[in-house]
Amino acid sequence: MKQFIAHIALVVRDYDEAIEFYTGKLEFILEEDTILSETKRWVLVRPPGYGHCSLLLAKAANSEQENTVGNQTGGRVFLFLFTDNFERDYENMLRKGIQFVRSPSKEEYGTVAVFEDLYGNLWDLIEPSAKK
Repeated sequence: MKQFIAHIALVVRDYDEAIEFYTGKLEFILEEDTILSETKRWVLVRPPGYGHCSLLLAKAANSEQENTVGNQTGGRVFLFLFTDNFERDYENMLRKGIQFVRSPSKEEYGTVAVFEDLYGNLWDLIEPSAKK
């Protein structure tokens, strides 16, 4: 049996501002932007690289959903962005105005720092340690 997570839904306030943030500031790739109705689009973005999983940018459709924007995990780190070069990506993100809420640190599992997306969701930027 083969299985994998294809998409993770991320509730956003506005499709276009979310696309601009993820493609402009994080340099993600816009995989798809299909209009489904007057109010709904199918928008997929993903980091450059070899992974299969992408973010499905889902515009909040009501006040209950709007209340979850930026806090889908109750203040915990939500997503984990792995990199092959922490310093390169960290410096690039700083130049683009990404807000880091925890400074880089060396941990047993790798180098990590925590940043916020445009809505306040927390992400780890991680360069994993080399496996022994």
